[in-house]
Amino acid sequence: MTNLSIKTVMAALLAGSLAATAGMPAFARADGGSVDPAKFQQGIEKRVDKALNGTDATQDQKKQIVGILQAAFADMKPLHAQRTENRAAMRAALEAPTIDPAKIEQIRADQMKIADASSKRFTKALTDAGNVLNANQRQAFFKTWSDHTHGPKKG
Repeated sequence: MTNLSIKTVMAALLAGSLAATAGMPAFARADGGSVDPAKFQQGIEKRVDKALNGTDATQDQKKQIVGILQAAFADMKPLHAQRTENRAAMRAALEAPTIDPAKIEQIRADQMKIADASSKRFTKALTDAGNVLNANQRQAFFKTWSDHTHGPKKG
């Protein structure tokens, strides 16, 4: 296996990981710690409130959207664990004394399946949330939801 193909595999894994986690924070932190599930759920509530601030969305609509998104993130938690396991397997396969291209391809394919499942679940949740709102509310919600930045502010 050449260096170029290893770089291609790593780029594909990175792209898959980014696609799988787009728009959602993980339950586990990068330092190996975990996020308190109650705080995570409260964070979703705050983000929905912020995204619908200034709209005529009712409390019932907000509650429905929070429920939809909380369920989606709960459904996606096992996928996050699978992505973590796959990254470790890929690293081990690439660090092995002998490179096994078939094994690396299988890990990559598995990672893409997980990314696809995550993407489908999150897209369904956003579609379901959008269907709770009227057109003006939906536009305001998704504009604000999309503007969300993760992590501490720089500068």
